[in-house]
Amino acid sequence: MFSAALIAALVAQFGLRRYVPSVYWLSVVLISVVGTLLTDNLTDGQGVPLWISTTVFAVLLAAVFSIWYAREHTLSIHTIVTTPREAWYWLTVLVTFALGTAAGDWTLELTGWSPGKSVLLPLSLILAVLVAWKLGAGPVLCFWLAYILTRPLGANIGDYLASPKADGGLALGTLGTSVLFLGTILAVVIYLTVTDKDRTEARDQRQQRARVAEEV
Repeated sequence: MFSAALIAALVAQFGLRRYVPSVYWLSVVLISVVGTLLTDNLTDGQGVPLWISTTVFAVLLAAVFSIWYAREHTLSIHTIVTTPREAWYWLTVLVTFALGTAAGDWTLELTGWSPGKSVLLPLSLILAVLVAWKLGAGPVLCFWLAYILTRPLGANIGDYLASPKADGGLALGTLGTSVLFLGTILAVVIYLTVTDKDRTEARDQRQQRARVAEEV
């Protein structure tokens, strides 16, 4: 069901010639669900250990990046202006969600940490990437490292919110957690739609107009 909805959303997304927040973020939400279900089905339905899922998806992600770079000679999201590059981008997003779910759950299984404590590991790594970027590390590499790390961070936050208090969570349940996340996403999408804060072309145009005004 979610795969069919994802295909429909991606057909709409690929048919657009400009960035439309509602369509783009609907695709993100659906691909996150499908990516998460890939890992959950392997773990719960097929009995595949989480360390194997994590390893397989990590290798698959490395392969996707390698082929994408070999064919397009760039991994920058600012150069996703062709259909093939967008296809590579969405494939990468799908694999990162599957990997993030597996890695987040494996962290809990491996360390025995409470859901709340498990949030600190990917969060600390993201902050380390931020510091590296501020110190001059490559922006494309830092972006993708942080992007990948947000997946286990999101999975661990979801576990923390949904897990019973006896297990160290907030006991919101899966329904409450889903409603909270969807509400947050909806609020962000409305904000971005109204303000155009995430549209680089709109920002560049505003900066260009400002420079022209100063020169005049």
